[in-house]
Amino acid sequence: MLRLISALIAGLVFGAGLVLSGMANPQKVLAFLDLAAIASGGWDPSLALVMAGGLLVAVPGFAYARRLEKPALAETFAWPQAQAIDRPLILGSLLFGIGWGLAGICPGPALAILGLGGYQAWIFFAALLGGMMIHHILGRRAA
Repeated sequence: MLRLISALIAGLVFGAGLVLSGMANPQKVLAFLDLAAIASGGWDPSLALVMAGGLLVAVPGFAYARRLEKPALAETFAWPQAQAIDRPLILGSLLFGIGWGLAGICPGPALAILGLGGYQAWIFFAALLGGMMIHHILGRRAA
């Protein structure tokens, strides 16, 4: 039960951070990704500061976590095991980047803005679920 409560609190804090920082605003994200707007002065660099702030917290946090024997609320850490840069990783990264660039939304902010209204988040979320289902089906066929 404590794990569920801590996950809920972490999710709420993360979602609130996404909304407060502007990362849940597709127009703000698209203004950051529009590098052509640098020349006209319309580029919005504030998202880079949000990302840098996230790194300032995450890098020391992961360094500390790597020194621990086990997490506080689990028996083991679930560190990623894959180390290869393979075709699925590259294709997935390309699809993610293209989708983020077209919509200005990625999965975390999409979940955060579902409750804020607006049909765009629901369309994105439906497409996200569809993509996950296609990946699952193709993954089973490949296996």
